[in-house]
Amino acid sequence: MKYLKINTPASAHATTNKSDYGLENHGLVHLERVYWNLPTAALVEEAVFRGEGKLVAGGAFQTYTGKWTARAANDKYFVREESTENKIDWGEYNRPMSPEKFSGLFARLQAFWQGEELFVQDVYAGADPDYRLPVRVISDKAWSAHFARNMLISETDLAKLKEFIPDFTVMVSPGFKLDPRIDGTLSETAIVINFAQRLVIIAGSSYAGEIKKSIFTLMNYLMPLQDVMSMHCSANVGDDGDVALFFGLSGTGKTTLSADPKRRLIGDDEHGWSDTGVFNYEAGCYAKAIRLSEEAEPEIHACTHKFGTILENVIFDPSSREIDLDDESLTENTRLSYPLEYIPNSVPEKMVKSLPKNVIFLTADAQGVMPPIAKLSMEQAIYHFISGYTSKIAGTELGLGIEPEITFSACFGAPFMVHHPYYYANLLRKKAEQSGANIWLVNTGWVGGKFGVGKRISIKHTRNMLNAAMEGKLDNVEYRKDKLFGFEIPLSCPGVPDEVFEPSNAWGDKDDYWRKYDALVARYIENFKLFKDGVPDDLVKAGPVRLKEVK
Repeated sequence: MKYLKINTPASAHATTNKSDYGLENHGLVHLERVYWNLPTAALVEEAVFRGEGKLVAGGAFQTYTGKWTARAANDKYFVREESTENKIDWGEYNRPMSPEKFSGLFARLQAFWQGEELFVQDVYAGADPDYRLPVRVISDKAWSAHFARNMLISETDLAKLKEFIPDFTVMVSPGFKLDPRIDGTLSETAIVINFAQRLVIIAGSSYAGEIKKSIFTLMNYLMPLQDVMSMHCSANVGDDGDVALFFGLSGTGKTTLSADPKRRLIGDDEHGWSDTGVFNYEAGCYAKAIRLSEEAEPEIHACTHKFGTILENVIFDPSSREIDLDDESLTENTRLSYPLEYIPNSVPEKMVKSLPKNVIFLTADAQGVMPPIAKLSMEQAIYHFISGYTSKIAGTELGLGIEPEITFSACFGAPFMVHHPYYYANLLRKKAEQSGANIWLVNTGWVGGKFGVGKRISIKHTRNMLNAAMEGKLDNVEYRKDKLFGFEIPLSCPGVPDEVFEPSNAWGDKDDYWRKYDALVARYIENFKLFKDGVPDDLVKAGPVRLKEVK
């Protein structure tokens, strides 16, 4: 290390995997040492040697991220410049930064890194060679490089590494803090994306999720311009090549429900849907660790005890090094990052050349009024996709309390969407009509009352309903039409009690149920007014009606 003038474990081969396209091309000069494309084992050695974390029982690497235990959702910016001015949907999540402010910020980061040791990972976003994006991640922490290597697609061919030139570069410096008075930001933390310079800066946050979501945001901008539907979803495939997509915010069950031992996992969070198939943007998974159960989620739980896994903010006993997955004293948002191949039934290619047959919208309804599953018409599907109703679960963003918050997150991932929601919705319609996919709304939230009164719906029941839908067992059962939303709700399903399909059955006070359901409809209608100028009138009519209108 530079201050002690001693060699670190990887010093001798720091440049073995170096690209000819050096860091001077990014304006990074006078560096102490650069560690190029180190493999996982070397990165773990470096991280432990530098005191960035610990090895715990089973071999996983554990680290604490300080005050940044979730995404800083209010601190993301786009540089407002000519090439993207009219393509970005400016607003709450897509805040502008002037080119002048960005230039000043970047110049200070370049100075901040002079004399430092940096880690470079040259990787790809997008498993399909026709659409993959070469990305260079530069960080001043070894474990951040390890995270990038876990989550993105590595290049193992040394000749190709030598010739690697990134299309986008992500610079990560948790210790580099902004000055809101100078930079015009809301805090000392910022995630800034500059499409003109093909550059992302992540400053003032140690939370690794900022790296993956920044690259996801890039793909959400670039892929639709190539007629690829970019999706915040998990995906799996059956033996017959039938692909299923699971849309949903963090905490709604994307990772859990897609890791089904009966089906092969394509990926757990980010995908593209082209005219020929579905492909993962990533090479790894980033799952919630809190209260992870070996019984309910054996495949994911096993990853907490594997070398190569990163555990973020998971508490462990210093003497035994045993982890405690139930300890939420630091955050509800404890995480584990692991390579996709750690899931035994994952698809090695991370892509399939077949089209989705089932699209599932996951909503964690904390009001306890939504049905457990409903089949949507195409117009209803587009309405619900743009609405993106769910609940923010504690810990997934800074500032959330224990109780879930009702939220409408367009496209089930509004913080990461760059174009207008209807742009993505139109692509979804086109792709779903092309593949003839069935579209379902599935409630993974509460039944019998709202959070604190009712209980979380049984994951066993949810799995049985999804399996029935994907196996065609719901094709010929009787349905009822919901009188507020108009979608179709099955009256029965193998392995699920019939009474589950009428949510009011679990409420002691039926009148209270209908009041709460009607109140949720009112929230839907009010939220959709945000999009009325950008969507056709027919789409508005696909939405729900108030209780007073159907009595």
